[in-house]
Amino acid sequence: MVTLYPTTQQDLLRKFSIHNFVSFLISEMNYLTQPLLNSEELEILITNLDKEKLFWEDGKQTAGKHAAKVKNNLQLKRDSDLSKKFSRLITKKILSNELIKSFAVPKRVHGTIFSKSTKGMKYGRHIDNAYMSSGRADLSFTIFLSSEDKYEGGALSIENLNSEEKFKLSAGEIIIYPSTYLHSVEEVLDGERLVFIGWIESYVKSIEEREYLFDLDAAARSLLAKYGRSNEVDLIFKSYSNLLRRLGS
Repeated sequence: MVTLYPTTQQDLLRKFSIHNFVSFLISEMNYLTQPLLNSEELEILITNLDKEKLFWEDGKQTAGKHAAKVKNNLQLKRDSDLSKKFSRLITKKILSNELIKSFAVPKRVHGTIFSKSTKGMKYGRHIDNAYMSSGRADLSFTIFLSSEDKYEGGALSIENLNSEEKFKLSAGEIIIYPSTYLHSVEEVLDGERLVFIGWIESYVKSIEEREYLFDLDAAARSLLAKYGRSNEVDLIFKSYSNLLRRLGS
């Protein structure tokens, strides 16, 4: 499990200091949660999404054959001007976030959708398609847009071989997890749940191999922040770069 929260808005080196993270463990479940959108960005998004009532459509239209049977939500039409505009802006924020880049090694972000669930809606247990018209799905992500107090229920449930964890994050936070995991969205009991979802095609397919790279990168940046540049740090960065060349696609 990876749950990483930089405690302050410090520079890049300090962000990667291991001591600034609540947890730095990778065990049964490999995911990352991270604040991404600020309050001003969220306010602009919510205000605009509330105006686009005519552009919401049945979420089954973008689900695979099996997932469509358990999918009950709404989504903003991908080809609407509002969807395209804000999808580009959020995608840019994802790809410019140094912690996400280190964790996911993203080649592209694709298949993005604004999704809405109201009372009685849910998305049953399913697995994401491995390949889509927009790219390969190595990692899935959800950005929570609604405040936790705006709806009841609606937790994202992610399953691994021996565990299941539920997530209901604060507005503006993103969770990124392997697309190979079964997951679901619990029924919304009251209110309205707004999220932005999508997929990441990584330069490195393997969860294990991304973990090796992430550990090396985090350790090197932490040592650099604490002790400054050294021959030892240079060797770690060299190993990271060459390992990425070897594993990347």
